[in-house]
Amino acid sequence: MMFSVMVAILVCLIGYIYRSFKPPPPRICGVPNGPLVTSPRIKLDDGRYLAYRESGVDRANANYKIIVVHGFNSSKDVEFPIPKDLIEELGIYFLFYDRAGYGESDPHPSRTVKSEAYDIQELADKLEIGPKFYVLGISLGAYSVYSCLKYIPHRLAGAVLVVPFVNYWWTKVPQDKLSKALELMPKKDQWTFRVAHYVPWLLYWWLTQKLFPSSSMITGNNALCSDKDLVIIKKKMENPSPGMVMS
Repeated sequence: MMFSVMVAILVCLIGYIYRSFKPPPPRICGVPNGPLVTSPRIKLDDGRYLAYRESGVDRANANYKIIVVHGFNSSKDVEFPIPKDLIEELGIYFLFYDRAGYGESDPHPSRTVKSEAYDIQELADKLEIGPKFYVLGISLGAYSVYSCLKYIPHRLAGAVLVVPFVNYWWTKVPQDKLSKALELMPKKDQWTFRVAHYVPWLLYWWLTQKLFPSSSMITGNNALCSDKDLVIIKKKMENPSPGMVMS
C-alpha cells in the first residue's frame, strides 16, 4: 500500500515538473476558437502565416526599404517615432512584421536563429520588396539581424541594431570584455542569460517561476536603462500612443 502511494506521488511530481518546463500550447490566430486576424498576412511556403504592417512612402517609389524586427514582449505595432517630413523627404518605406509566435503570426515549433533570416527573406519576396533591403532590429529583435548578416548577407543593403541584446559567449569577442559587460547587469539578469546559454530547455520554467527573480524586463524593472533612457520613457508614458507596447 505504501509503495503504491509513493509511486502515485512520484508520478504526480513528475507530471508537475513536466508541465512546469513545458510552455502551454500556442493560441493560433484564424483557427476555430482562436484570436481573430485583423492584420494583413502572407503565407509562407511551409504553410505558416506572418502578419505585417506597412508605413512610410509607397514601396514602389521608396528609396530606402527597411524591415523592422520588434523586440521582446512587442509586435509589429511597436511605436517607431520618425518625423513624417523626414520619411517623405528621404523616401523611406517601413515593413514591420510579427515574428513567429508573436502577435498574429503563426508559431514556428522548429524556429532557429537561421529560420529567422529566411522568414525575413520570404516576407520580402512575397511582398516584392526587391533584391536588397535594410533590416533594423530592436532589442531582442537584434538576433534576427545577426541571422540575416550570417545567412542572407547578399540580400542586405544595410543593417541597424537598436539597443541590441548581446550574446555574452561570442567566440570572436575577447571573453574578458564579455564577462565584464555581463557583470554590469543585475544579478537576476545575469542568471537569466546563463540559463538561456547553458540549459535553454529550462528557460521557460526560469522565466515563469516565482521562487527567484529572473528578468528585469518581465518584472517591469528599469534597472537596465540608462538615465537618458529613463527620461525618454517618462516622456513616452506621459503621452502614450494608442496600443503602445514597450519592447
